[in-house]
Amino acid sequence: MSDEDEEDREPGPWEYRAREGIIRKMIPGDVIAAVPAAREAAESEGRRVQFDFLDDEAVLKMLRLRHIDDVQLQNGGLKAGIPTALILVGLFIYWGAYVQYWESTRNQSLFYAGAGLILAATLGFFVLMLVRQWGNRPRQKVRARAAAYRKIAHIAAENGGDVPTFYPHYGPYPFAANFHSDAAELDLPDQSRY
Repeated sequence: MSDEDEEDREPGPWEYRAREGIIRKMIPGDVIAAVPAAREAAESEGRRVQFDFLDDEAVLKMLRLRHIDDVQLQNGGLKAGIPTALILVGLFIYWGAYVQYWESTRNQSLFYAGAGLILAATLGFFVLMLVRQWGNRPRQKVRARAAAYRKIAHIAAENGGDVPTFYPHYGPYPFAANFHSDAAELDLPDQSRY
């Protein structure tokens, strides 16, 4: 089955969408529990992020929520990045083709002042969008749990567990994956889609 076919179909039981919408089969908790080092990591990380990494249903929900978060991050980046790029290109082309050659010094100064305001507003919008996306505490909680689960899965794979390479296909999170115990728990909007 090709990746395009996988993107069109709905995930089956014990499947989730990984990066780029590719459907992956979840590794059962028994596989992780069978590796002593991974079981120990699952228990210690579980206490740290208040999550049972050996509960298959909870892990599947977390992986599906992480996919939703990944899609929302990508969409937010597009919503902020494309207008920013278009504005910057437009200002640069207008400056390069007209302002620097044809405008008076006074009008050039007005252009630079206006362009500076536009750039400041655009940058402010971009930062606001990033803060909204990355600073969402319930989503950070999901990212923190996904990062811990990835670590546990890698421990299982390194110690002989039957875990595919790169499972669970969500990379490490150097920031915006802080665990907030007081943050709300997220629910899946439509379990069949993710």
